[in-house]
Amino acid sequence: MAMMYLYRLYRILHAPIARSWWLSRIWYRLCGTRLEGRPDDHVWYFAYGANMHEGVFRRRRGIEPIEWRPGRLPGYHLRFNMEGYPKGRAAPANVERAPSAEVWGVLYRITRRDLVWLDHTEAVPVWHYKHLWAAAEDRDGNRVEPVVTYSARGGDREGRPSLRYITLLREGARAHGLPEHWVRYLDSVEPAP
Repeated sequence: MAMMYLYRLYRILHAPIARSWWLSRIWYRLCGTRLEGRPDDHVWYFAYGANMHEGVFRRRRGIEPIEWRPGRLPGYHLRFNMEGYPKGRAAPANVERAPSAEVWGVLYRITRRDLVWLDHTEAVPVWHYKHLWAAAEDRDGNRVEPVVTYSARGGDREGRPSLRYITLLREGARAHGLPEHWVRYLDSVEPAP
């Protein structure tokens, strides 16, 4: 119940909070987490969903990465097990621990201030997604850590993403040169009717 009140407050004040480092630090603490570092510190963010698409990440989110490269998150599996909108017709992407699996995506080096803004666009730390800090590898096998990505407690059932959403993933994967087997996997995901 307390999280619902925090979410309502967030809906009213989200933009001013996200634009202020000081207010963001207070907000994160109220939500039971900490905002580490300084605003201009660099952090690696691993995008596996719609944020792989340039139109989403750069234009809609307004984030210009310092650098980017294809990468993978070993030990995790891509799932579509969250409830999206409209209900039953849009399941957003999620990652879950799976020791023998991997998820391919885009590693973006951004500032912590950009991460706070990205959190704002994903309703972190209030709603479904939470930060997941892990180790990743770039396409050449170089270890990149720590990286932050988003993970949520999804349901047991696999849902289906909307055609618009899975198209963003497919286009983003192709544009960033992700491996062909991953592009084929995304092509095989059946969208909601």
